[in-house]
Amino acid sequence: MTEPLLKVENLRIELKLRDGVAPVIDDLSFELMPGESLSFVGESGCGKSMTALAIMGLLPEGIGRIASGKLIFDGEDLTTASEARLRQIRGNEISMIFQEPMTSLNPVITVGEQIAEVLRTHQGLSRKAAWDQAAELLDAVRIPNPRSRVSDYPFQMSGGQRQRVMIAIALACKPKILIADEPTTALDVTVQAQIFDLLRDLRAQTGTSIIMITHDMGAVAEMAERMIVMYAGRKAEIGPVDQIIDHARHPYTQGLISCVPHIMSDLTETREELTEVPGIVPSLREFGRDQCLFASRCKYRSGECLQHRPPAKGFGNGQISDCWHAEAL
Repeated sequence: MTEPLLKVENLRIELKLRDGVAPVIDDLSFELMPGESLSFVGESGCGKSMTALAIMGLLPEGIGRIASGKLIFDGEDLTTASEARLRQIRGNEISMIFQEPMTSLNPVITVGEQIAEVLRTHQGLSRKAAWDQAAELLDAVRIPNPRSRVSDYPFQMSGGQRQRVMIAIALACKPKILIADEPTTALDVTVQAQIFDLLRDLRAQTGTSIIMITHDMGAVAEMAERMIVMYAGRKAEIGPVDQIIDHARHPYTQGLISCVPHIMSDLTETREELTEVPGIVPSLREFGRDQCLFASRCKYRSGECLQHRPPAKGFGNGQISDCWHAEAL
């Protein structure tokens, strides 16, 4: 049986607040298999990006810390790795596409040089070899005239092209894991579809495992094989995408699905009115409480939801829902 490429065990991440600490990630466990596409989905503030930063070893210094748990990558626990070792892994074996390419790219350095720097740092290539490879990578991510565009600065490119440059940087060293944090933010639907097609093709060619972070359930349906629904720093539901979309067992997951028109039209023959998830994500100071943190927004809540943290209930084929009423949904 193939071993997981990444295994996260009981991860707890704490952030320092003015009046104490709060568990921004609370007892999170999951696995990522080689070549798999896994998606984290949930509203802003649920802990998706913080999980990615922990995997990359990029938690804000002096503010965030891994309080407990393990991050086992290719047999090595990253929570005990030195900073020097993490620098070897970052960008080389695990890469990340950050949310906003215009702020992630250096505006006064050409895109070719920014790609080449990764290759020189991690692969030891000469300046010329790295520059040639940068042009090839721009071609791989389907930027026209890559030999000339390699000398462009980020402001000379469109939003979609800048995102492709970010993908080229992330894939430069052929990483085992690619983390894509909201890879299509602020892009129109046509460019979004092109980026998704590109990621699918590159994954098929390289065998890279992909972790995609998004708030868009429609993007999950297009890109991922398995999904983890996050809420208030906790896993609400995990399992195969098709299975969860067909029969979500957590009220929060059901709410996210009902917000997406084309998913709802696929599940039903009649056009259904879109609904919204009432309320908002609780503040960090409420994270970690011994109760269901979604209870204040849930129409199924009962006394036990307000008194105890819900247990994880399995429904076959890897679908697990953390809800007191999962069997009845």
